Amino acid sequence: METQEELKEVTKDLIIGEVIMKRPDLAEVFFKYGIHCVGCGAAFYDTIEQGCSIHGIEPETVVKDLNAFLTENPTTN
Repeated sequence: METQEELKEVTKDLIIGEVIMKRPDLAEVFFKYGIHCVGCGAAFYDTIEQGCSIHGIEPETVVKDLNAFLTENPTTN
């Protein structure tokens, strides 16, 4: 399993569950947009783009905020 440090950039093609497994703290960004499926079964096969589409959210906006969070909150491991 990859460590937290290995998630350097988020793209809309990444699987939501894999992103959360690598950086659980990113869940708060998903929650901000009402994307609470980070813990449901769909999270392990839906991409960020698919999850955003289901919730009527522009994936580019979420990806931008996820990457900003990564920049502002680097891992210390």
